Amino acid sequence: MKTITSNNQVIWYDETLISDSVEQAFEPEYWHAQGKVIGSAQGRGTTWFVQTEHLPAALRHYRRGGLFGKLVKDHYWFTQWHNTRSCEEFQLLQHLVKAGVNVPKPIAARAVKRTVCYQADILTQKIEGADDLVAILQKQRLDAKVYRLIGQQIRQLHDANVNHTDLNIHNILLDQSNKAWIIDFDKCHLEPSRGESNLSVWEQSNLDRLLRSFCKEVTKRQIKWSQENDWPALLEGYRQSATC
Repeated sequence: MKTITSNNQVIWYDETLISDSVEQAFEPEYWHAQGKVIGSAQGRGTTWFVQTEHLPAALRHYRRGGLFGKLVKDHYWFTQWHNTRSCEEFQLLQHLVKAGVNVPKPIAARAVKRTVCYQADILTQKIEGADDLVAILQKQRLDAKVYRLIGQQIRQLHDANVNHTDLNIHNILLDQSNKAWIIDFDKCHLEPSRGESNLSVWEQSNLDRLLRSFCKEVTKRQIKWSQENDWPALLEGYRQSATC
């Protein structure tokens, strides 16, 4: 990981994944001027999909959610550079890539200090040809083999001691070969290594949150999913991976 430091900002980046102007890489206008914007998606803000020299990427500006987010949209209390959300997510993704978990490669991250607060951005790999489980399950059912693969990825995530505090079916993707990917690690963190074989509280909490997400989207978007048949297959993959 390389670092660029100035008076009011720090940029962290992987020099093997970006050779464009790193300082400008967080500005959507830069990519528009280069004719390298390849798409966008709406969430709390706009995520821009851009084509770097090495791979397609997603550019995201950190924004707050919830009621407080309506008052303070994109500023966070500053303590230390390494405690900024962009730096933490960048380093967590690096850790997961090294652990062999299917997550987007982190390309670059930035934090800009604004008096006592900061703003942040991150540039990560765009997983090509992938849709989230919500979009897929609105159209079709998935067989047990796919759910087992999803369960295996979640187990690998947990084996790397990463607590995904917002594990839901919007944050699990399948590409065209049914390879499962896990995304969106803002506010996620490393946990101490497990000393026992049973599930820890945080691991069970991740699984419980994921189950609630499936159930919620059955009602909200009528996804094609069955707790009786599909959830046991996912847990089977999770447990099988744990014994490998």
